[in-house]
Amino acid sequence: MLKYIHITLSILVVLSLRIAAQSIRINQLGYYPYAPKIAIVLSTDGSDRLFYLLSPHGHDTAYRGHLGPLVRSANSSLSTRIADFSAFEKEGLYEIVVPGMENSYPFRIGRHVAEEVARASLKGYYYQRSAMALDPAYAGQWSRPAGHPDTQVLIHPSAASDQRPAGTIISAPGGWYDAGDYNKYIVNSGITMGTLLSAYEDFPDYYDTLHTNIPPLSATSTRTTAALPDILNEALYNLRWMLTMQDPDDGGVYNKCTNAAFDGMVMPGVTKAPRYVVQKGTAATLDFVAVMAQAARILRKFPVPGLADSCLRAAASAWSWAVKNPSLAYDQEAMNKLYNPKITTGGYGDMDFKDEWFWAAVELMVSTRDANAVRGLQYKKIIEDRINDPMTLPSWGNVHMLGDYTLLRYRNKLPKEWQPAIRTLLRGLLQMADNYLAQVPANAFHTIMGGSQRDFAWGSNAVAANQGILLINAWLQTKDRKYIDHALGNLDYLLGRNATGYCFITGMGSYSPMHPHHRPSVADGIVSPIPGLLAGGPNPGRQDHQSYNFTEPETAYLDQDPAYASNEIAINWNAPLVYLAGALEALQVRAGYSSAEAGSPHPQKKNGANLLHRSK
Repeated sequence: MLKYIHITLSILVVLSLRIAAQSIRINQLGYYPYAPKIAIVLSTDGSDRLFYLLSPHGHDTAYRGHLGPLVRSANSSLSTRIADFSAFEKEGLYEIVVPGMENSYPFRIGRHVAEEVARASLKGYYYQRSAMALDPAYAGQWSRPAGHPDTQVLIHPSAASDQRPAGTIISAPGGWYDAGDYNKYIVNSGITMGTLLSAYEDFPDYYDTLHTNIPPLSATSTRTTAALPDILNEALYNLRWMLTMQDPDDGGVYNKCTNAAFDGMVMPGVTKAPRYVVQKGTAATLDFVAVMAQAARILRKFPVPGLADSCLRAAASAWSWAVKNPSLAYDQEAMNKLYNPKITTGGYGDMDFKDEWFWAAVELMVSTRDANAVRGLQYKKIIEDRINDPMTLPSWGNVHMLGDYTLLRYRNKLPKEWQPAIRTLLRGLLQMADNYLAQVPANAFHTIMGGSQRDFAWGSNAVAANQGILLINAWLQTKDRKYIDHALGNLDYLLGRNATGYCFITGMGSYSPMHPHHRPSVADGIVSPIPGLLAGGPNPGRQDHQSYNFTEPETAYLDQDPAYASNEIAINWNAPLVYLAGALEALQVRAGYSSAEAGSPHPQKKNGANLLHRSK
């Protein structure tokens, strides 16, 4: 009996240590030497208390400070105190100690602390590739056969035309699986591609040298070379699929390439259900226009013969279709009343197209610079009509701000008569950023994320990353450090400085999701999930109807694969993470976070496990 009591007590001690260890919330990867460095301590004690920064091996005290005042969270029943060690700048490996609590996870202070996240989050797209075998040389233990070749895709009755009647077979291979499922959606590819291409446009020098160990393009296409940087190599894999989704007879774009119903939790290619392209729509077509126009101006600089011209022609043809079909919504429920088989995969239905018209017009105007031609006048009028529409963070259902970012990016190359409107746009963006910053002092986790309970929606981690992008753009326009400091704070949030204690990127940090709603990670028989994927994040809506241990807005997260409302992954969530982590790495010296150094700006990870990773 004493033996069992001893075992039970041991288990309780382990569990209590596990809980206590999460009472100190940090960026689990680390902090730049001269950047703000903040940890959050969960506490109900407001008395004066010290915290210590220790080296994890010798346990020498490197720094000590006083915890800040007690702050009660507006988003949960938690109370917190800040441990601010921004004044400490020495590079090395450390942990934070508060007497009476378990030490924090170890973390690093040094240059390039976001490099691993930038690389892994971009590499995550390689693991989402459809119709391609993932080779062990590139995928490691997550190698697999090709799934869903999509070389014999059926025209669904909703998409039928005289030239392509229902049942016609077309080929639509390649592209990325959208999320935890095995379907491919144009609307969600739109915002994803727009964000990744914008990351390259804003930080080309950084992404030109960021290597993620993906196959050279010569292995995937005979018409290209390995000259493209990896971010464009990866984007091109999806771009080529998007081109196959355009009807060559009229220029319209199909909403998605999909099964009729979701596959089970199996590896790609196990099921052999028919695949369909489904009804064209205005949102999908205009998202396609914007992506093709943006890609065209980027690809002109690279040896990809004819592709930039092909993209621009495809954009122009799709624009013509949209002009003839200006408000054709993809309404899956209504469609299923008319046609069989019924389609029950993700709808990405959008009933308001003002934002898509604006984004598409901006990208075409900037790429063609043809303001006086008939089409150019169309673009100009739409931009003028919509430029002052309310600003909101980008999402698949509202892409207006992607056009705002492009106008600001090219403001100095646009005609003089546009400058007053762009200055007004900039004032609106800075006001939005300042409104975010004003909420930080009252936030228990000292981030702009969580300034409103509305932040904790489906895909809340993408909200945090997109807030960071907004602040990066505010910094690019003003060079005011307050903006980039709080963009960095939101990356801290994603990497562990949050109410759940999770570093939300699979394979990163010391405590990250192990059971994402992601079919390959569930079905591959490997303990560790595919790395570099951003989990959706806290979502009190809990539309998956699972039993959550915590249900308050900032804690409603469940690391179980059925919990798709908080623990699915998605390409449109990874994209802003790629941008945010890459931007901070690209700007670390200019922002004053790190000193310049000789040698490669992208030191490769050495053999062996990263010291900051748990063993899995």
